[in-house]
Amino acid sequence: MTETRREPHTIHLEDYIPVVGTPEIQELHALAALLKGRTVQMVNSTSVGGGVAEILSRLVPLLKELGINIRWDVITGGNDFFEITKAFHNALHGAPFDKSPDCFDIFLDYNEQNRVRLQTDSEFTVIHDPQPVALINGRSNRAGHWIWRCHIDLSQPNPKVWNFLEPYVLRYDGALFSSPDFTHQLPIPQYLFYPSIDPLSEKNRELEPEFIRGVLDRFEIDRKRPILTQISRFDRLKDPVGVVEAYKIVKRYFDCQLVLAGGGAADDPEGGKVLDEVREVSAGDPDIFILDLPPWSALEINALQRASTIVIQKSLREGFGLTVTEALWKRKPVVASAVGGIPIQVIHKQTGMLVHSVEGTAYQLRYLLSNPSFASRLGQLGHKHVREQLLITSALRNYMTLFMHSIRQG
Repeated sequence: MTETRREPHTIHLEDYIPVVGTPEIQELHALAALLKGRTVQMVNSTSVGGGVAEILSRLVPLLKELGINIRWDVITGGNDFFEITKAFHNALHGAPFDKSPDCFDIFLDYNEQNRVRLQTDSEFTVIHDPQPVALINGRSNRAGHWIWRCHIDLSQPNPKVWNFLEPYVLRYDGALFSSPDFTHQLPIPQYLFYPSIDPLSEKNRELEPEFIRGVLDRFEIDRKRPILTQISRFDRLKDPVGVVEAYKIVKRYFDCQLVLAGGGAADDPEGGKVLDEVREVSAGDPDIFILDLPPWSALEINALQRASTIVIQKSLREGFGLTVTEALWKRKPVVASAVGGIPIQVIHKQTGMLVHSVEGTAYQLRYLLSNPSFASRLGQLGHKHVREQLLITSALRNYMTLFMHSIRQG
C-alpha cells in the first residue's frame, strides 16, 4: 500500500480552488478581511469521534488561515456526566427519559467546573449541542455574541429534558440548526446551517486503487462480490441491527457482503453494548464484517466507502448524517432513512433512495443491485449536490457571514 498515515501536506485554502473554483476562495478572503482582529471560540464535548469534532478539526485551522483569531475548547467530565448527556441526546430526539432527578444537578456541576476552567471572553462564542449549554453562565453583562449550535433534531423533544435546557438556550443571541425540520419554537433568532465535509481530508480525498485493495484484503473482504456498507458509530439510533436484518433479506437474492464499520466517541458510553448486540445478531455469517475502528482510521473508512457497491444509513433518528454526505461525494448510490437531515442530502430517486423500514431498505438495495446503471446515475448526481451545498468552504462562508450579521445587529 502506498498511502501514508498522514495528510500528504498541510492543506491551504488555495488547494480547494480545483474543487470549488477561484471566485469562492476569493470571497472567503474578502469576508475574512472584514473580521480582522475579531476573536472566536468554539466549544464542544469531544475532540475525536462524531461529526461535530470532525467538522471543527477542519473548520478551525482554515478560519485561522483566513486570519480569524479562533480557538477550540473541549469540555471535560466524568462517566456520570457523559451518561447523562447521552440520555439527554436520546431524549431530545424524543426517547423516554428515566434518569434520577439529581442528574440535572450533576449536569450543572460539570458545566460550572468547565465554566471556571475555560476562558469565555471571545467576541463570538459558539457552543455546540446540549453538553456545554450552561456555559452561558460565564457570560458577563451580555458581553460578546453567544450562539448555540444544535446539531440534533429538536422538533419533538422529551418535555422533561427540554424544559430543563430551554432556559439556558433562551439566553443565547441565536441558535443554528442543520435542517428546517429540526427547529423548535424559540423567541431568539434561528439560522439554517448545513454541516459540511472537507473534500481534501483523509476521509474524503481520492485514494489510489492499490490502497483500497489493500484495505479490503486486510479485512478479508471479497473484492469480487457486492459490498453493502454502513459507516457510523455503534449507536442504537443508527440501527445497525436493522441493517443486518435488511442484509439478510437481500442475501436471499444476491451473493453480497455487509460491512458495518465505525467506532465510539468519548462522550458516548453506550457504544460497547450496541457493538455486542450487533455481533450477536451477526454470529455465524462469514459475509458480515463488523469493524470497530479507532478514531485515526479515516483512510480506512474512505477506502471502505469507495469500495462499496451501495452505502446504507438506516438511522432511526438522525442529526444530519455526514456519512451520507461522504458517500455521495464519492459518487456512491445511497439507501438511507428519511429522518433528520438525510432528506436534505438524499433526494429520492435523484441523489439516492429514501426508506422507512427494514423491508423498505432491503427492497431498495435489491433494486439498485439489479439496476447498476441507475445506481451509477444516483452517485453522479449525489456528488454534484454535495459540491454545490455541503463542502467546508460553504461552512466557512456561513460562519463569517453570521459573525458579520451579529456585528451589524449590535
